[in-house]
Amino acid sequence: MRLSIVFIVLIFIISCSTPTKKVMKLYPKPVLNIEQANRLAQLPLACVETEYPNKLNQTIGSADDLKTPKQLHPAFYGCFDWHSAVHGHWAMVKLLKEFPKMNKATELRGLLEKNITQENIAQEVDYFHGENNKSWERTYGWAWLLKLSQELHEWDDPLARKLEANLQPLSDLIVTRFLEFLPKLHYQIRVGEHANTAFGMAFAHDYARVVNHFELKELVEQRAFEFYFKDTNCPIEWEPGGFDFLSPCLQEVDIMRRVLPRVEFLYWINKFLPQFNDKYYDLAVGVVSSRSDGKLVHLDGLNFTRAWSLYGLGNQYPEYKHLINIANKHMQHSLPYVVGDSYEGGHWLGSFAIYALDSAEP
Repeated sequence: MRLSIVFIVLIFIISCSTPTKKVMKLYPKPVLNIEQANRLAQLPLACVETEYPNKLNQTIGSADDLKTPKQLHPAFYGCFDWHSAVHGHWAMVKLLKEFPKMNKATELRGLLEKNITQENIAQEVDYFHGENNKSWERTYGWAWLLKLSQELHEWDDPLARKLEANLQPLSDLIVTRFLEFLPKLHYQIRVGEHANTAFGMAFAHDYARVVNHFELKELVEQRAFEFYFKDTNCPIEWEPGGFDFLSPCLQEVDIMRRVLPRVEFLYWINKFLPQFNDKYYDLAVGVVSSRSDGKLVHLDGLNFTRAWSLYGLGNQYPEYKHLINIANKHMQHSLPYVVGDSYEGGHWLGSFAIYALDSAEP
């Protein structure tokens, strides 16, 4: 009996002293192929001309401001709110650019040509010049407008040249708004929703780099360095907040990998998120408790924005390639719910899924 007890104790000691080999579950990387494109195209097709319900986020200066969404925003009146209508059009451009022979190509092209006209964009510009609209859609909607303009610029198609020219007055106005606003912003905004400074600057930097707008590019790089370079030990374990669709920590990574040279970036991220050096690091997905609640479904968006940030990091820096598996996990969790779910998520999540899928490829 005593020998048996001693033997059991020895086995227990040996098992405790033997290191357990960590094993990470591997998640397949989703692919943006023509089948996926045909599936996701249903979402912008279903919303860019759906005027109601609509959240105008409008400051009313007088009774003259009380107009329908389409009267106020003849180009971008659908998809529940202005910025979602903008990135709904971006989604259509992106899918057509990558898959010109997709099922609904003719319908998508027709909608783009119908909405992004010189006359409609001139009216959109007039709205931004309104006395109460100087900060309207700052900087989230601004960023998506520049992403749409960038995608048109990179699309080799006669329709793209026409649409880009029609959109240019609004693109120029948004660039001017960034140039005016970023020097005045004394403190960066580190939230998980629309106002996040790093998100807006990342898309603005992409646009500036692609169209060779050196003033905007240099300003974004300067402000990003001033806002974030001294940051250390980002508390990513505090994330997510209940309504987050952006990760404050990963949005910083997303802008800093764009603006810093390699050596400086690796120095910075080692201090900012040192746990990312662990090959077995894991990050739990955002859990949506109700996809019929327009705020709670934000967590699906968080899974997509986390994924595209991690894809961007892992594809650019081999040292962090192991994080791509976490991105795959986030995609696999939320992608099945995007199509066929409630309008609360359907009016915007398709664009996020498309951008994340596109980011998965180096």
